[in-house]
Formats: sequence, structure tokens, C-alpha cells
Amino acid sequence: MSYIVEIENLTKDYEVGFWKKKKVRALDGLNLKVESNQIFGFLGGNGAGKTTTIKILMSLIFPTEGGAKILGEDITDVKMHASIGYCPENPYFYDYLTARELMNYFGELFGLDSAERKRRTEELLTKVGLDEKDWNKQLRKFSKGMQQRVGLAQSLINDPKIVFLDEPMSGLDPIGRREIRELIAELREQGKTVFMSTHILSDIEALCDNVAILRKGKLAATGKLDDLLTRGGERQIFEINVKGVSKERLQTLIADVPTAEIYAKPNGANIHVQDESDIEAVLRIIKPSGGKLVSIQPVKQSLEELFAKETG
Repeated sequence: MSYIVEIENLTKDYEVGFWKKKKVRALDGLNLKVESNQIFGFLGGNGAGKTTTIKILMSLIFPTEGGAKILGEDITDVKMHASIGYCPENPYFYDYLTARELMNYFGELFGLDSAERKRRTEELLTKVGLDEKDWNKQLRKFSKGMQQRVGLAQSLINDPKIVFLDEPMSGLDPIGRREIRELIAELREQGKTVFMSTHILSDIEALCDNVAILRKGKLAATGKLDDLLTRGGERQIFEINVKGVSKERLQTLIADVPTAEIYAKPNGANIHVQDESDIEAVLRIIKPSGGKLVSIQPVKQSLEELFAKETG
């Protein structure tokens, strides 16, 4: 299988200190492969090495050891970079350019003709939700959220095959986050790949097909999000959500169901069991007792729980 991103033994050491310099390892033998046509979530705590990894992939800094390929080409290949997009965590632009002028500038860097630059500029600024009245406003007058929108737009000006986004929701309000989530999902539908680093776990759960979690520069976990969230090594747990009956009443009624655990909630309770036959036993008991079934669903650990466990 060919991968759109291949990272092999990627290591990065920084020198810190003034008189007595010492090395700090930001990345430690990272190995990672990313398939095409998906949204890939890149997670980790502060200082885990996420931004360092992305900067190495963009050839903004260079690894101490190891290497990487994007689109089958080494990351040092300048031609390959014409087919990728990148939006950093804190995009910085020429303050006295307008949004339209900035997009035109990046379009010209990629060799787009005047008509195509104009078309792509208007299309992308509209897609990222920047009001048309702001297109001719100088960037120094933009809020952080507005600058973030322009950063996302410029990362797509060359119609890239893969887009690298470092904290793409930073500075956006809830409506803006929803609009950008929809844009990122649309990129997958267009057959593009999105490599996304973010601390907003709800965005990862809503968007990503696969994820990787870094811990102190090393890969702690990777795989399909659904597989990682399923409680590995444990029996499947089912949650029965009922209303119209209290936790105290349920404890008496289902005392003979050994796997049942009851959690109180307003006007009802959640019952956790570990066997499908126990589901039937619980239902037989609660219905004659005035309880009403709301839902039955398998329980997975949340991404927050997985993140906390894998990052320590």
C-alpha cells in the first residue's frame, strides 16, 4: 500500500541554555504512515512534538535523524511542496496587504494565471466565511479569528492534494468552528487528505478517520478512531437509559443481575451491563415497574479519556 505521508525514525534535538548548552529531545524515533483521502488527527499534550513534526514535514526545520516522504517524494523535494497546503497555528502575514492581495500573492507564487487567481480567491474567501466587505481590508485590522480564516484560505489556493493544519480552529467562535469543520469534511469528499493537529477533542471526534497520539516525542497510540475508543481487552459494556424509575428502586429490582451497575440521572438512571442476556433481564424487570426505556447503546471510552490515558 502506498501512503501519502511516511515518517521514519524522525528525531529532533534542540540545544537549550547559554553557557552550558544541553540537548532536549522534541521527537524521539517517530514512525508514522498516513493513508490518502482521509482526515488524520494528530494529538498530544503541550510539548509532545506535534508542531515540531509538522514544521519538519514543511521543511521549515530539519531533523536530527530520520526522514519523511509526502506524496511518495522526500520532504526536501521543492516540486512536491507545490502539491501541498499548510496553515500554521499562528499565521503571520504582511500586515498592510488586504485579504484579496494576500491571496493573489500566494496564487502567483504557485504560478496561477490572473483569472484563476481571481476565481480561487473569491471562492475560498467565501468558503472560509470571510465577509466580502472585509476582502479589501488590511490584515492588520483583522481579529485573530479572521486571520485564521485567511490562513485556511491561502492553504488551499493551489488546490493541494494534502493539507496540513496546525490548530485550525484557533481563535474561532462556535459558528466559525462549525463552518471550518464543514469545509474540512468537504475536502475529504473531494478526495483530498487533511493532516490536522488540534487540542479541541470534539473536532477530532467529529471529523477524523484515524488518529495518532504523541507522548514526549514518541508515538503512544495510532489507528482508527473507533477502534481506539472501544475498550480494548475489556468485555463490551452496554448502557440502558431508562426514565420514570429511581436508582434506589432499580437497585432493589435488579439485584439479581450481577453485572449491572446503576448511575442516577434526573428522572431516571443509566444501567451498565456486560452481557446481552442481561439486557433482556433488565428490560423484563423495569417495564412492569413503571420504567420507560429511552435507549440502549454500547459504551466506548471518550476521546478525552483515551487522550488522558495515553499522554499520562
